[in-house]
Amino acid sequence: MSNMVSSTKKLNKEKTVESIFTPLSIFLALRYVRSRHGQGFSTFISASSTIGIALGTMILIVVLSAMNGFEKELANKLLSIVPHAELMSVNQPISNWSEKIKLIQNHPQVVATAPVIILTGMMQHKTQLKALEIRGVDVKLETLVSDIESYIVEGSWQALSSVDNNEKLGNGIVIGAGVAKKLSVKLGDHVQILLPSNNNTTKQNVFSAPIKRYVKIVGIFKFGGVIDETLAYISLVQAADIKNYKPGEAEGIRFKFNDVFAAPNIIRDIAAKFDHYVYIKDWTRTQGHLFNDIQLVRMVMFIVLVLVIAVASFNIVSTLIMAVNNKRGDIAILKTMGASTKLIMLTFIYQGLVNGVLGSVIGGFFGVILALNLADIVAFIERLFTLTLLSADVYFIDHIPSHLHMPDVYITMFTALVMSLLATIYPAWRATKIEPAQVLGQL
Repeated sequence: MSNMVSSTKKLNKEKTVESIFTPLSIFLALRYVRSRHGQGFSTFISASSTIGIALGTMILIVVLSAMNGFEKELANKLLSIVPHAELMSVNQPISNWSEKIKLIQNHPQVVATAPVIILTGMMQHKTQLKALEIRGVDVKLETLVSDIESYIVEGSWQALSSVDNNEKLGNGIVIGAGVAKKLSVKLGDHVQILLPSNNNTTKQNVFSAPIKRYVKIVGIFKFGGVIDETLAYISLVQAADIKNYKPGEAEGIRFKFNDVFAAPNIIRDIAAKFDHYVYIKDWTRTQGHLFNDIQLVRMVMFIVLVLVIAVASFNIVSTLIMAVNNKRGDIAILKTMGASTKLIMLTFIYQGLVNGVLGSVIGGFFGVILALNLADIVAFIERLFTLTLLSADVYFIDHIPSHLHMPDVYITMFTALVMSLLATIYPAWRATKIEPAQVLGQL
């Protein structure tokens, strides 16, 4: 008798300890999850929901990382040559630009400034013609606002400032690799540039002869994309001579900022204090479509993949409804023993959340692994199947970039968990509506 009493006390003590560290609802939920194994169809539905959540979470993390990578490449590479912003004169050139640049550089967001004169014309070599934009730049200051010097593959950037022995002014030009390929020219060749005349005529049907200049190719840069086929550089002195500008005059001022995405606001603030009638330009007007495309793809992919996670999550509904039907007797007995509605509901909510937790954790883990190694994986696939997903001749990059942003991982996993939680509410509520008298009377 004493042994029975001691055993009873020991069992009650174990249950008390267990109830302290493991709530009864969690204990029951884990037992129901373990008992579900071996039930073919129910196990399949449960596994498919977990796998679906994991795949959706993993792919969403990878896609968001790829979009972050494209944004980073846009900011670090494309905008290293494309000016963050420009102030371009409307009528008269900007005089005494060196003094104005000194004043502008006092702005806390301005990293560097440089003068520019923009010319649009044609380049001719033998019978070949190529339209392009020619930028007249200060050779030293340009390297502060642009990384063009690092993309020189032939020749030298500094050669732009050299003076030809037979000419009063330096006559060098730096062109893109696409222009060189189109015109079949190489370093050291002489080409002719044709530019619109500065003389304005009011006569109808009368066209002024174009300005002709012979220049020597002193450098070739290779950046990628259409920039290689549309852009060339000459010295600011030579461009000023073509435009008939006086010493110290420039057409515009280029800017480099600390925060490229704040460029529109910063340049408007600077222009408001600038004592010259100018056009305000920033990179969002010229290259903003790339950034907008990235944002659009990000939003569309996020919505699509969240819906995939939602579909997988709502497979939990089917799993829990089958579990409720199978456990009707257990629910009735628990309610007869005094189990509260909260206990019954939490039991099935926790049971359903097991799928969501497993799916989000597994998907998050593999998503992070894939995102960190995405560039290498894509490069391996390209080598294996001899494919080229991004061509450097078309795009400004030739690889799939990836930049893992941990808040994206947290948001994705949290979204999967919330959807899993929502999917458990209705089946758990149905479990609380079971009447013990009806169920026990059928046993």
